[in-house]
Amino acid sequence: MPHNYFDETSDENLAVVTVIGADKPGIVAGITAVLAKHNVNIVDIAQTVVRGIFSMIMIVDLSTGNIDLPRLREELVSRGKELGVEVSVNHIAVFKAMQRV
Repeated sequence: MPHNYFDETSDENLAVVTVIGADKPGIVAGITAVLAKHNVNIVDIAQTVVRGIFSMIMIVDLSTGNIDLPRLREELVSRGKELGVEVSVNHIAVFKAMQRV
C-alpha cells in the first residue's frame, strides 16, 4: 500500500530539511548525497534562487533510512558548512505545532 505523506499518522518519520546560502554549483548534490548515503527518502522538494540566494526545502522520510534525526542533522549541518550554506533539520511536528500557535 502506498505511503500517504499527507496523512497525519505518517508524520512520525518525516523531517523538514532547509538549506539557504549563496548560490553555487554542487549544493543540491552535496546535501542529497548525505541523504542517499543513509537511504533517507526525499518525499517532496522545492528549490529556488532569488538574487543569487539559493534556498531549498525538503520533506524527508526517515523510516527508509539507517540514521536517526539527531545524527542526520549533525551530518547535514556539517556538509552545509563545507558547502557554505546553512542547513536546518527538524521533525515535521515542529512546523505543525507552529501553525497552531
